Amino acid sequence: MSESESEQTYGEERARNLERLLRALAERIRELDAGGALLSQATELMKLIGDVKSELFYYEVRATYDTPEVSESRRIVKEALGRAEAAFEKTEWKPEREDDPEW
Repeated sequence: MSESESEQTYGEERARNLERLLRALAERIRELDAGGALLSQATELMKLIGDVKSELFYYEVRATYDTPEVSESRRIVKEALGRAEAAFEKTEWKPEREDDPEW
């Protein structure tokens, strides 16, 4: 993977760090809630939520990035599906009553 591709994808180490951030936020919310200070520490929570939100956004953008190889594979599959659908187009032909054999 080239350096530019590694900047556009989201590695396992960074994903594990995001999971740690989410757990830390959840734990801090539980601690503040247990101590009755959930709303009195709104500034702290806003900062933590902002950090997590920023990293989640980065994850969403990078995790859904298609490398050139994946993008090419998707194009090939889409093109093949389009040809398959075109090959089996419905016709307007309907059997006529008078052509039905009599048994």
